[in-house]
Amino acid sequence: MIHKKHPKPHNEGITGHSHAHDSGHHHSTPINYGGVFIIAIVLNTVFVGVEFTYGFIVNSTALIADAGHNLSDVLSLLLAWGATILARKVPSERYTYGLRSTSILVALANAMFLLVVCGAIAWEALQRFQQPPTVAGITVIQVAIVGIFINSLSAWLFMRGSKDDLNIRGAYLHMATDALVSLGVVIAGVAMLFTGWYWLDPMISLIIVAVIVFGTWGLLSESMHLALNAVPINIDLSAIDRYLRQHHGVTDIHDLHVWGMSTTESALTVHLVMPNGYPGDAIMDEIMRTLRTQFSIHHSTLQIEQGTTDHSCSLHPSKSEQHQH
Repeated sequence: MIHKKHPKPHNEGITGHSHAHDSGHHHSTPINYGGVFIIAIVLNTVFVGVEFTYGFIVNSTALIADAGHNLSDVLSLLLAWGATILARKVPSERYTYGLRSTSILVALANAMFLLVVCGAIAWEALQRFQQPPTVAGITVIQVAIVGIFINSLSAWLFMRGSKDDLNIRGAYLHMATDALVSLGVVIAGVAMLFTGWYWLDPMISLIIVAVIVFGTWGLLSESMHLALNAVPINIDLSAIDRYLRQHHGVTDIHDLHVWGMSTTESALTVHLVMPNGYPGDAIMDEIMRTLRTQFSIHHSTLQIEQGTTDHSCSLHPSKSEQHQH
């Protein structure tokens, strides 16, 4: 839906105000990954039960640590699935952008939760270094091989959407990391069989933690930026600024703001100074279409001014205030 209000001539201080608005929602409705989430959640829930059970039976902190991480993955998948459902809700009078931003909150929560789990796993592994318990290496290997298969399959299911959606990328990273971790557990199990070095079990637990933290840090950083309404990392704000300033009829711009509405959608507001007044719907449609197709802006709001009075963004200090400070 595109709504525009054409300017009415008047002689007040602000002349020729006009707004152009492009929701762009029909181009950016989140993809439904419900079936993928159900498959991944069921597979990983079953595996968590198996891994916890055998971890206690054979006294392996590596298996228990990996099971704890997989349990956090199940919770993360549930949250991510819920966020994708909420992101599809239509706007209301109270939530005029809908509930799209829940995907950002979930991505941030998942990253923080993973780091807490890592701390607990690391603490337990360090305690085990003092008296490494005897571990049944064959059982560890067998369970970890099952983990490689399940986590690799789950990661493959999320691979297609991981490039465009931070929320789906979080799920993909969880699964891909788990597959690598399970491979590490297999290697540790083989080494313990041939060497009897049972300290390798807590050592692998620490390596697991390091891998998780490394893979999670980018997710935490990007989701934190989106939660703070920062410009999404895939958007070049300076390029947008240049494009708008170079557009025919535009002599200046101000109040340019870009932020993420969700993990897949972005919004923009800007004031365009156009002394000749509102250029017509076709020009506005062209600008918004370019912002959407070339700069990944899904929701644009443009305000037209004729520049008869001095405007500046209220969030930035004016030049006179800057000089005073």
